[in-house]
Amino acid sequence: MNFKTLIENIDDFPVDGVSFKDISPLLASPQFEKVIIEMGQLVEIPDFWVGIESRGFIFASALSMKFGGGVILCRKAGKLPGTVVSETYNTEYSKDSLSLKIGSGRVVIVDDVLATGGTLHTVNSLCDRAGYDVQANLVLIDLKYVPRSDVVLKDPLPKIKSLLQYE
Repeated sequence: MNFKTLIENIDDFPVDGVSFKDISPLLASPQFEKVIIEMGQLVEIPDFWVGIESRGFIFASALSMKFGGGVILCRKAGKLPGTVVSETYNTEYSKDSLSLKIGSGRVVIVDDVLATGGTLHTVNSLCDRAGYDVQANLVLIDLKYVPRSDVVLKDPLPKIKSLLQYE
């Protein structure tokens, strides 16, 4: 199936010049299970799926239920109790901070969309600092037409797997 038919393009959102990929119709579709199966087949099953706030939580949880392995939440700073590592980074639209609990094990980092790569790069760094072994980065959509951030160009992300690509 062409899953792209279930993704709506919203022009000039959240800012002028951006074509937002709205995955809400895909999430509401019975085809979502097929999406999860196909995404999971792109990687080796890890000990943990690291879901990036917030849509990454949906995919990490579904992958965990379908393939096994636990879920680790990568949240905005101040949202996780206990011992965490945190990092601040620039996005296309703002400055954000993410946190991750300390731990160990093989992980696949999961998110909905890869654009500049800044968020994924930050989460890879957090996983390394927190004690996890990153096996792969898994996204539903890779926006290949968006230029990667300078930090990603200098330090490329390991093993990026995506189900859908937009050139």
